Amino acid sequence: MVMEIVLTGTGSPLPDANRAGPSTLLKAGENHVLVDAGRGVVMRMAAAGSLPMFLSGVLLTHLHSDHVCDLNDVITTHWVMSQGNGTLAIYGPPGTQEFVDRQIHALEADIGYRIEHHDQLTNGPKVDITELSPGAEFSINDFRVTAAATEHAPVRPTLGYRFENESAVAALVGDTLPCEGVDGLAASADAYVQTVIRSDLLKLSSNSMLLDILDYHSDVEDAARTAERVGVKRLVLTHMVPAPTPDRYFEWIDLAKKHFDGEVLIGDDLTTISI
Repeated sequence: MVMEIVLTGTGSPLPDANRAGPSTLLKAGENHVLVDAGRGVVMRMAAAGSLPMFLSGVLLTHLHSDHVCDLNDVITTHWVMSQGNGTLAIYGPPGTQEFVDRQIHALEADIGYRIEHHDQLTNGPKVDITELSPGAEFSINDFRVTAAATEHAPVRPTLGYRFENESAVAALVGDTLPCEGVDGLAASADAYVQTVIRSDLLKLSSNSMLLDILDYHSDVEDAARTAERVGVKRLVLTHMVPAPTPDRYFEWIDLAKKHFDGEVLIGDDLTTISI
């Protein structure tokens, strides 16, 4: 069955009117899985023909706010639209259980109002949390999923994911430097989705906080070298900092093509890759 990768958010912590926060939706038939839940994710899911109530699972790469700030919307929308009958499966690194518990605690007032108002809602959102260790292997319906450690220190732990079905392999690795874990996840993948920065442009900035991101993200050329080294078919760039305008996409592609002979795609919100 064809796997679709929908970039439901290609932005970064820097607000962008055209880019929602980081998230990616994988679809194969009725199997819908969301990786990360940045700002605006539910609206982008709707535009992609999905909704939280259709999700087989949500996977978190790490707990940086830009990757999880709209998880509360995913949880609430899933709860309301399933009329309290569905359970949302959430997977992530250690710390995910506490994070979700705190999200639901923050929603207590809203949950109480809705239970009082709607006879169908007799309890709060149902979630099933699985905290993963590197090397974990599991299935979400037809997807075989492998988790591996990535390198985004001082954020620890961070995870990337490899998804396989009978027709394709996709690697979604989140924010990370090149590392052994990424190589394993992306090996011979049909599509390798990597968050990237342009270090040459960032180094022109005098903003020290912006310069800090240089030491824990892959540069475009880093991602291209990884893609070439492990035999990837398509390199998909997302979460680009600084975000390019369409008339500058060629610069990012040219940098990648210096090191990678395969297809290079620049991600816009709702870019869809069928593999």
